[in-house]
Amino acid sequence: MNPRETVANDLLRSAARLSRWASRLAAFDVSYAQARLLALLDELGPARVSTLAEADHCSQPTMSTALQRLESQGWAQRVPDPGDARASLLSLTPAGRDALEEIRRARAAVLSPILTTLDDADVARLRDAVVALDDLLLRAAPTTSNPTRKDV
Repeated sequence: MNPRETVANDLLRSAARLSRWASRLAAFDVSYAQARLLALLDELGPARVSTLAEADHCSQPTMSTALQRLESQGWAQRVPDPGDARASLLSLTPAGRDALEEIRRARAAVLSPILTTLDDADVARLRDAVVALDDLLLRAAPTTSNPTRKDV
């Protein structure tokens, strides 16, 4: 492997480990898939099932099932698509937004103790690296017309 491939593999492995670890230790009764979908709805705003499925790399039936679960929890709502009467748009409800913020706070609380072991200079370097990586990803392959830095 060349150095860029090595870094790419290391980043993917670390990101997956970090996400699994934070989700497992954070105290909330929401599946990782539900949390990810809440974050996706927050990022995209009102969106069609097809747009959400494409952004999450799954089939429309799979996305429809996942969205029905969020709707049954009161975390997502459907409204008619003003551009196409046959379609609907899905978005977060205020309760869904609250659930997502609770998830984000719980995950951050899990990571905060680890970050206290770093000195201020290391925290600043880590933050700079995270911002640079996020900017690179947003420039390289935005998944939406409204890319943001929000995630689960």
